[in-house]
Amino acid sequence: MGRLIIILLCLATPALAQDRMTADEFAAYVAGKTLTFGSPVDDFYGVERYDDDRRVTWQADGGDCIEGEWYEDDGDICFLYENDPEPKCWAVYRTQTGIRAEFTTRPGTTLFEARENPEPLICPGPDLIG
Repeated sequence: MGRLIIILLCLATPALAQDRMTADEFAAYVAGKTLTFGSPVDDFYGVERYDDDRRVTWQADGGDCIEGEWYEDDGDICFLYENDPEPKCWAVYRTQTGIRAEFTTRPGTTLFEARENPEPLICPGPDLIG
């Protein structure tokens, strides 16, 4: 019985690897959406709005909004945000409940699409000096 389980797991592994999204698939999935992401330890990690032109706006836990853009690099979906010269790259997978992203820049972080937000992203303006 143990051998059967091992054989089935080996056969399933290529199928799991094939669900990684290409840049075109990712673009088609996220364009025009605002998605909330969670992690295995926190239901709320942040919210990101995806524009049709591969521009994004990220907001972590109700904080400031950060503008950026995404692009494909060697199969990863990478994000480059204003005021941060280091790209943040992810292996993105399509799941039955949305997308799963595994951080490849510094492995160890996995995010899950928690839900699509029907409301627009609200970005507070900078503090007024007065």
